[in-house]
Amino acid sequence: MVIAVTLIVSFAIRLTGDPAVMLAQGAGSITEADLDRIREALGLNQSFLTQYIGFLRGLVVGDFGRSFMGGTPVSDLIGRALPATLALAFASLFVSIVVSIPLGIKAAVSRGRWPDQMIRIFSLIGLSFPNFWLAIMLVLLLSITFNLLPPSGMEGFSSFIMPAATMGIILTATNVRLVRTTMLDTLRSQYIMVARAKGLSNTVVLYKHALRNCSIPLITYFGLQFGGLLGGIVVVERVFNWPGLGTLAFEAVSARDYPVLQGVITVLSLMIISINLLVDIAYGLVDPRVRKE
Repeated sequence: MVIAVTLIVSFAIRLTGDPAVMLAQGAGSITEADLDRIREALGLNQSFLTQYIGFLRGLVVGDFGRSFMGGTPVSDLIGRALPATLALAFASLFVSIVVSIPLGIKAAVSRGRWPDQMIRIFSLIGLSFPNFWLAIMLVLLLSITFNLLPPSGMEGFSSFIMPAATMGIILTATNVRLVRTTMLDTLRSQYIMVARAKGLSNTVVLYKHALRNCSIPLITYFGLQFGGLLGGIVVVERVFNWPGLGTLAFEAVSARDYPVLQGVITVLSLMIISINLLVDIAYGLVDPRVRKE
């Protein structure tokens, strides 16, 4: 998977333009010979296959090369940006899980009644919001109009609120519907009727028995959602000027900075593959039937 992703990205980014031309901008008159010298210095005069093999060799030892813009090691750039992206992704997913599970359970228990209808309407509204539009509206409302939160940057806990809320609202709208659907199927099971017949409280029945038994599809989707969150957070990071991988990748695309973009995509791919592995391991932790198999 990593080889396939890096191969496609390495090829595709070379269709976006010539980094030598980007570096030469603002330098006044420049000849084709000057551009050739820049390409030679960057190693761009080599064949694509040679460049890609060199990238894979560096990848084995954690060396992603150096940025075309400034010569900073790509691993250093990623090391500074990765914690910010992970912190925002975890905060967004945490907000979504904490809100969506109780609302989804409430909708399932109240199926067909007004709480179920209201929750489904709000989730549909949440699904209709583009994340960039919601981010801009939060900035206009909470930063510019009421001056309650910083509009951009990463400066303390208050800086997390709007970006995490933006992503959390979008994720919650999807997760509520998933939790509701899985809980409806689980609440029809015979062991739930037996648990109620034994006199167990409604909270114990719902959160200990029903929620745990419908956790496999939830864990699967939350894990995949976290992987997608890492890859799709670039727009929100740009709106809030968040110093994460999304911003780093956006700047690399704009500057035709091949090594930086290759490094970012590779790290994201490795993380998503690792998350899928952790999701598989989590199955056995929550469901004894999986451990037995």
